[in-house]
Amino acid sequence: MAGRTPVVFIHGLWLHASTWGQWMELFREAGYEPVAPGWPGEPATVADAREFPGRVADKSIDDLMAHFRAIVDALPGAPVLVGHSFGGLLAEKLLGEGFGAGAVAIDPAQIKGVLPLPLAQIRSALPALRNPLNLHRSVSLTQDEFRYGFGNTLTPAESDALYQQWTIPSPARPLFEVALANFNPHAASKVNTANANRGPLLLVSGTADHTVPDVTTQATFKLYRDSLAVTELKQFEGRGHSLILDSGWRDVASAVLAWLKDKGL
Repeated sequence: MAGRTPVVFIHGLWLHASTWGQWMELFREAGYEPVAPGWPGEPATVADAREFPGRVADKSIDDLMAHFRAIVDALPGAPVLVGHSFGGLLAEKLLGEGFGAGAVAIDPAQIKGVLPLPLAQIRSALPALRNPLNLHRSVSLTQDEFRYGFGNTLTPAESDALYQQWTIPSPARPLFEVALANFNPHAASKVNTANANRGPLLLVSGTADHTVPDVTTQATFKLYRDSLAVTELKQFEGRGHSLILDSGWRDVASAVLAWLKDKGL
């Protein structure tokens, strides 16, 4: 719709693009024009994504970036970028390259230069990283792995219901690239954190997150200290990695909308 600010929602590993449905409805009511594209090769439904896991296998960070750059370029105006987990890393990277009017990175995967590596984060990544052959494969989480990495602050019943509704196989390659980034001078997860001309950036953290622990997001925030552009951090006490899709999702979405309004976005 003419005159509406576009919003591009970018999901992370092991979730389908349709998890953003509630956010899109809320943002549309607030006057935005949202889209939630899948990753390259991702089927349109959760069921098809589970049936054809090979369609997303071996996709790299560079592949993902090329995909989302093209999507942003095709929009009628500079969008707001909202990413969760690995989608948060992509949103940061896009914003650092000058794409988008501003960005929100929720529990973002660690960019190059982030040093803390808590045990909980290692355990959450093991389903992909435990086998080097997974580099070129897509990997699924078990119900128990999802409960640890995403649903650790939820009741088992809520976590298991979210697992059944939204999880899909995802490429393991991006996790390997992030895991080795600090040993690679040309790492694909490197972000231009010093860019002073980019739009505002909000980093969001759940203090009980296992997959991207709060200390990791705080370390990411510190990497932006040399930029004159607006960078802010908001922490949600006691929330885990499921904070964008569990029963408390509206609290997070409303806080993001309030921040966008405050920043003129």
